Amino acid sequence: MTAVAAWTATYGLAILFAAVALESVGVPVPGESSLIAAGVLASRGELHMSTVVAVAATAAIVGDNVGYVLGRWGGRRLLDRWGPLRRFGDRVLPKTERFFARYGGAAVFLGRFITGIRVAAAWMAGVSCMQWWRFLLWNALGAIVWATVVALAGDVVGQAARAALSHLR
Repeated sequence: MTAVAAWTATYGLAILFAAVALESVGVPVPGESSLIAAGVLASRGELHMSTVVAVAATAAIVGDNVGYVLGRWGGRRLLDRWGPLRRFGDRVLPKTERFFARYGGAAVFLGRFITGIRVAAAWMAGVSCMQWWRFLLWNALGAIVWATVVALAGDVVGQAARAALSHLR
């Protein structure tokens, strides 16, 4: 086993978990790119695909729930504390609350697949007081589907790259 393969086997899943969880909380780190890279590594046999998907889905669910709690308990306080944000909140929150009451499940599920929305959907759901159990259900479904699709896309990219490189040799 090469040094890189040993390092990947030792730390790869922990790095994947951290990147996806932090991105899901709202920190701008490359969570999705890390998942694609893990899918490529799984295509090479350096990681197990089922483990990659399970780690990424779990990280997304955990991170999104932290983001939800931060939005639910800290987001409103932040919006109420400062004058310009208070005026913004007074104008936007009623519309956001109506949107999440009506389309919250779909927004949380589909938001997982859109880069800018992925880092904000949990916060917005929390700030708009979406029911947690609804958030958890749609978030878990979205995270599992997202992790599966993106990891498999990395697997396909990895296989295609190996096939292309083998033709160049």
